[in-house]
Amino acid sequence: MQLPNYKEAKVRNKKYKRVEYNLDDNYIGKYSGKTYFLKTYGCQMNEHDSENIKAMLESIGFSEQEDYTKADLVLLNTCSIRENAHNKAFGMLGRLKHLKGQKKDLIIGLCGCMAQEVGVVEEILKKYKFVNFVFGTHNLYRLPLIIDKALTENKQEIEVFSKEGDLIENIPVRRENNYKAYVNIIYGCDKFCTYCIVPFTRGGERSRKKEDILKEIKELVQDGYKEVTLLGQNVNAYGKDLYEEYGLGELLEDVSKTKIARIRFTTSHPWDFTDKMIDVISKYSNIMPSIHLPLQSGSSRILKLMGRRYTKESYLELFDKMKEKIPDVSISTDIIVGFPQESEEDFKETLDVVNHCKYDNAFTFIYSPRENTPAAKLKDNIEYRIKEERLQKLNNLVNYYFLENNKKLENQTVEVLVEGKSIKKENQYYGYTKTNKLVNFTGENIKEGDLVSVTITDAKTWSLDGKLSK
Repeated sequence: MQLPNYKEAKVRNKKYKRVEYNLDDNYIGKYSGKTYFLKTYGCQMNEHDSENIKAMLESIGFSEQEDYTKADLVLLNTCSIRENAHNKAFGMLGRLKHLKGQKKDLIIGLCGCMAQEVGVVEEILKKYKFVNFVFGTHNLYRLPLIIDKALTENKQEIEVFSKEGDLIENIPVRRENNYKAYVNIIYGCDKFCTYCIVPFTRGGERSRKKEDILKEIKELVQDGYKEVTLLGQNVNAYGKDLYEEYGLGELLEDVSKTKIARIRFTTSHPWDFTDKMIDVISKYSNIMPSIHLPLQSGSSRILKLMGRRYTKESYLELFDKMKEKIPDVSISTDIIVGFPQESEEDFKETLDVVNHCKYDNAFTFIYSPRENTPAAKLKDNIEYRIKEERLQKLNNLVNYYFLENNKKLENQTVEVLVEGKSIKKENQYYGYTKTNKLVNFTGENIKEGDLVSVTITDAKTWSLDGKLSK
């Protein structure tokens, strides 16, 4: 049994090495005939982890079952960024406890970021003894071995590495999409924002070698993929631990030369966003002019309490530079309200920034304290009612600008990557623009993965309507 340890997790590992994934032949197909159900919570990184998990499960014989009540194995890939995701995972475990009372041979596992939390594992040991195995983010590649050990020894197996360890290449992947793909470029985060547990759950920043990234993308191009999203907890920090003069700007330029039709990247930290990146995005047409730039707060005082390393003024300077240099750029953001000690004036400054930036999209949240973070120790002097009122005001404002920005696209023709077809309406499809806006449109003889021109006929707050251009 190996339990998480925050003291160890805080130490950054600068001596990691590149290691090839290797599965012993004895495990291949060992559990043929068994089925699995995988539930994923959280960010795109978790979604991509689940693509790896599915491939590893299928390599040892499991096949996917869409109904968790009928599966032999139920695995939860969890998120710890907010309390809501936490509660959903524990709620699912409650349902699984009842199911296991009916199916004694049901195998239950939990992995992902929650597994890296000391409190979560302690709670599982005390209250969820029916869970067969738990593993974390740093030993994902050991899934076949962990499952096998839990089943052959018939006891609860908990294996959570607190240190990030080596960077494992070529873990098998079963992609959920035939034309859009996630590609990890950097793991972990070294920023230690005071409200965030990610540096503990995902470890220190470790960049993949550019050769491995470009090889993966070239193979995706050969397989007919149209879009890649470069992933990292702090994607802008790419290369700092590997190279002296090669970062995300240089990588984006090299990826653009693979001729993949569309390139996206997430998530960015304003502190690491360079002029080189802006110049490259503006130069290459296959790098999408869609940037996620988390604000978190518009108050420099609150930003300092958050440990964000930038001020309101420096954020706005960066924002304005993007708007000036990148044609038709769309910028989205994250905003937290109700951070401990946030005053009405602090909140007003956040609204002022929103009025300046007029974001194309925003993910807004009420602050929730996370285990072992400095912010959790701050005195929370704001009534929850006030937090809810602030969130409602913020949402009303960002929604106003979402609609205003979408209205500008009416009667315009935009490129859309087709995601799928409507189940309810004949000849209706949906997809996303270069600026990551959802479009529902009509047309004929279209298939998923097509890049098509669509004329926008109507703009809504969260989506656009259109028709295929002739």
